[in-house]
Amino acid sequence: MIVVTVHSSMPPEFDQAAYLAALDRAHARSYHSYFTQYVLTDDEAGFVAVDEGDYGALAPRLYDRVIEAVQSKLCDED
Repeated sequence: MIVVTVHSSMPPEFDQAAYLAALDRAHARSYHSYFTQYVLTDDEAGFVAVDEGDYGALAPRLYDRVIEAVQSKLCDED
């Protein structure tokens, strides 16, 4: 599990548990992917982890929902 500090300046409705779960999922997926993992806000789940490779390049309409980006750990340029 990746532990991060959530700033006290976050709004009170910020769901820290959902954020940390999505961030942990993004970090876990990054070890098995060639693509950047994004944590996005979501109206239903609070936060979701999305693999850029799932949908091609991240759609411009999603840029405003990005909270965190986790770089992939795999590289095929060796």
